[in-house]
Amino acid sequence: MKQKEFTLSQTDFSTLNLHPALLKNLSSLDYKVMTPIQSQSLPSILEGKDVIAQGQTGSGKTAAFGLGLLQKLNVKWFRIQSLILCPTRELADQVAKEIRRLGRSIHNIKVLILCGGMPLGPQIGSLEHGAHIIVGTPGRIEDHLAKGTLKLDNVNLLILDEADRMLEMGFQSALDAIIDQIPKKRQTLMFSATFPKSIQSIAQQIMRQPEIIEVASQHDNSTIQQHLFKANDNAHRMTVIRLILQNYHPESSVIFCNTKLETQEVADKLAEHGFSVLALHGDLEQRERDQTLVLFSNKSVSVLVATDVASRGLDIDSLDMVINYHIARDIEVHTHRIGRTGRAGSKGMACTLYTEKEQYKLAKLEDYLGHSITAEELPSSNVLRLPVETPPMATLQIDGGKKQKLRPGDILGALTGENGITGKQVGKIQMFPNKAYAAVSRDVAHYALKKLAEGKLKGRSFRVRRL
Repeated sequence: MKQKEFTLSQTDFSTLNLHPALLKNLSSLDYKVMTPIQSQSLPSILEGKDVIAQGQTGSGKTAAFGLGLLQKLNVKWFRIQSLILCPTRELADQVAKEIRRLGRSIHNIKVLILCGGMPLGPQIGSLEHGAHIIVGTPGRIEDHLAKGTLKLDNVNLLILDEADRMLEMGFQSALDAIIDQIPKKRQTLMFSATFPKSIQSIAQQIMRQPEIIEVASQHDNSTIQQHLFKANDNAHRMTVIRLILQNYHPESSVIFCNTKLETQEVADKLAEHGFSVLALHGDLEQRERDQTLVLFSNKSVSVLVATDVASRGLDIDSLDMVINYHIARDIEVHTHRIGRTGRAGSKGMACTLYTEKEQYKLAKLEDYLGHSITAEELPSSNVLRLPVETPPMATLQIDGGKKQKLRPGDILGALTGENGITGKQVGKIQMFPNKAYAAVSRDVAHYALKKLAEGKLKGRSFRVRRL
């Protein structure tokens, strides 16, 4: 993949090679100056190149790909030419609305929304009347392809919006099935807030020499704040951990311990003090390990206490804090630990505990890093009187999975369908052979549980419980 260097200068839309009707409409909408993601991605998009762009909500990404789509569209050719995939119905609605606004100067553009949680019948009827642009969620698009009610043979532009969230919600297999039905000779645009390995992997499979546009800075050690705290003795370490967690309130933190026994002890003591915590070590059965990683990665548990061996393969991008209960025996392991936080341009914290007896380890670490580290004062003990914060999400376990032909789209549709919760209140959906886990906002967990338990998935009832 080629990486493009840009300055963050903002540019006037009139400098772009856009249809006069589009430019005139942009002016009437008061779109004059491009946002950074627009000025950096639009020239490549308009040249017909594949583009991966990193952009948060509110960065102007919809206008970036929307203008590229409208410039490319042949309205007189009444075929589906563009497909936009979104993780939730709400986002699909927003995207379709924005494209209609941007394209209102071009007559007879037909934009159709295909999302789960809505009846199939009316969608099939709309498809029979044809469309230029389809905006939809992967699960429902896959349903229409399987039924033969949707044909993507003429698509020349594929857009994946919030690609990281689609993969996070478990739509990888649905995306694979959809992309398989689209001509290989096409332009592909991918917009993502973060760049996990899964995004890089899918990009290599479906894109041709994409330009990479990054508005946010990439991960480097400058995004990690390192803190050193001295404990009086081993017994004092637990108090120091509590002080750190209560003072900084990380939404997700991993505490690294050197032994399995210590890992379990630390997790048990934190649980006694009211923390939402789980242990991850080599003595766990695979089922327990899977469930622990599900609960931590979807933000239903806020603290994970782990050994280095057990944490291998732990691919969590938005980790707020890493705490070293001891300085690692191997200094390279120590730097690997702290590198797990502060990813994707976000700020991270790494806190390390040591006692007088470990002064030699500290000297080795300073020698490795090439600079001295000064221990700082511990947070005030007053923070221990504060209530422990609860995690933002809760997990629902469904006793059905891949072997029962359940897909993430079925679960998302059931949760967000008639009188359901919103797509924003749904987090990660993870599928296993005979189980599925859906994270939902804690404040709607009871209602979401009732909705799944009383409703049907794929026409069948499944047992659902809250973990």
